[in-house]
Amino acid sequence: MYLITVVGNLLIILAISSDSHLHTPMYFFLCNLSLVDICFTSTTIPKMLVNIQTHRKAITYAGCITQLYFFIFFAGLDDFLLAVMAYDRYVAICHPLHYMVIMNPHLCGLLVLVSWIMVVSLFYGTILGVYLSSAATHSSHSSIAASVMYTVVTPMLNPFIYSLRNRDIKRALKRFLGMAGTKGTINRG
Repeated sequence: MYLITVVGNLLIILAISSDSHLHTPMYFFLCNLSLVDICFTSTTIPKMLVNIQTHRKAITYAGCITQLYFFIFFAGLDDFLLAVMAYDRYVAICHPLHYMVIMNPHLCGLLVLVSWIMVVSLFYGTILGVYLSSAATHSSHSSIAASVMYTVVTPMLNPFIYSLRNRDIKRALKRFLGMAGTKGTINRG
């Protein structure tokens, strides 16, 4: 599942980057979402796979804090990018004639920057909340199932949900994969 997540999101990034027709705000945000999904799953899954392989469940305090920091950072960024994508679609649907004026490159960059800043603020607010509150007891089995759904399944499905049902992305992927497959060939007319 981790491999599908990384490869699927990487293909989306490469397809969008390689096709100039897809250099629009919607695909800019989708490309960022794919990158964040790769980073999000890479904060926990590699360590989990090592733990499964070595039958060890230990993590150092510094490793735990670092993993928690990046986990919350990328989870929050994922949420804010989805909100920005929703705003982008709102503008495209409700104000189609003004779309390119409203969603200009400066605003798109600013929205992504604000998403990053909001995540940093959210992260430090969460740290403060966790520090000030007491730990609650949870069922370990339900916590594990919820964690796997959130950290593995959702990022794995994002490329399918947001891209593979889209004709432009399918066309760009076919072009990209065809281009990648013919790079080493020489045509002798």
